Amino acid sequence: MSVEDANQPRLKRAIGLPGAVMMGLGSILGAGVFVSIGLGAGVAGSGVMLAIVIAAGVATCNGLSSAQLAAKYPVSGGTYEYGYRLLSPAAGFTAGWLFLCAKTATAATAALGFAGYLIKFTGINIGLLPIALIVLAFCVLVTLCGIERGNQINIAIVCITVFALSLFCILGVNLAHGAVTLAFAFPETQGMRGLLGGAALMFVAFTGYGRIATLGEEVRQPARTIPRAIILTLCISMVLYLGVAYAGLGLLGAEQFAKAAGEGLAPLEIMARKMGDGKTVAVIVAIGAMTAMLGVLLNLLLGLSRVLLAMGRRRDMPAVTANISESTQVPAVATVVVGVLIGVLVCIGDLKLTWSFSAFTVLVYYAITNLCAIRLKPEERLYPAWTAYLGFVACLSLAFFVEWRVTLVGLGLIALGLIWKHFFCKQD
Repeated sequence: MSVEDANQPRLKRAIGLPGAVMMGLGSILGAGVFVSIGLGAGVAGSGVMLAIVIAAGVATCNGLSSAQLAAKYPVSGGTYEYGYRLLSPAAGFTAGWLFLCAKTATAATAALGFAGYLIKFTGINIGLLPIALIVLAFCVLVTLCGIERGNQINIAIVCITVFALSLFCILGVNLAHGAVTLAFAFPETQGMRGLLGGAALMFVAFTGYGRIATLGEEVRQPARTIPRAIILTLCISMVLYLGVAYAGLGLLGAEQFAKAAGEGLAPLEIMARKMGDGKTVAVIVAIGAMTAMLGVLLNLLLGLSRVLLAMGRRRDMPAVTANISESTQVPAVATVVVGVLIGVLVCIGDLKLTWSFSAFTVLVYYAITNLCAIRLKPEERLYPAWTAYLGFVACLSLAFFVEWRVTLVGLGLIALGLIWKHFFCKQD
């Protein structure tokens, strides 16, 4: 079945450059900045800032690959579609399958992170799981209202988040005296494995830019808008990540930073209480954190449902997931299915486990993205071929610095997905 079939219902192109950048930032500035930097500090220790730089470099190579692929093929599905067109059905399916696995885990992390900050902020503790499931249901309902409404809400969310993070970074960097020498020192206790393991965890925090590519069918002037939006999103995100890591090392130290993140104790809110009028700053940071988690959930629901839509169109998933609502022009069935899958992972209730699982699967996913970019013809390239080769090698290398148990589960899921395709999917 060809996705270019003229009879296929198409999604509405309603997103310009500012909206695309906000979509990318909404996906990146959530669990990545408010939770994962602390988790990265637990693995890389005082080398977490160097791990961020490494992760940003890998993400830039991948971002350039994603940008030129999305400009060439501006359809929903991202690397799932590119893999089918440029590699093979098996590679395309594997990319789509891994994206669903990786990003449902990331979304579950964001929901749990929101719950942690809300409990810390309000003092009302009815449990992480109930709060996480309630906010997930809210985001599903917003997504079902249509891409334009979702985009408007996302822009408001991102503006609050960027303001809160900018304030935190300005005050935190001024207070974190001596953090620079610690941050860029080679991590003696964790060693190279710890540094690269931290980079693998931090890489996941940058991959929200991929949401811009998976929404390619809904972006105006995609060949012009998507590359610019991805590059802008990565630059803004890296500056904010480094600022937060710098402040965290100086105000809490790597060990306490990691402990607060791993236990869902709102590390940035704890640090904010050490700044000036600590209560006021802490309130602003807590609100920014909660809006950031909402933004991540909203954008992941958008991206995941579009990948599931693309897989439904090719019958790699049940055909009903390809249905588009006539009234809202959104893939309603796919959105609800994705919401249920995220809810299942939320019930695991383990921030570090869900984030580590995301790391392995998303690194393999972007290795496939870079392979697709390598296959582009010279006249179709926007950037030098070496960026795609470097991104491919870096992704595969970092993937195997994730905890070995998570790696085994990830490899098992790839095998399970291919078994599903072979026995249960309509063959081309």
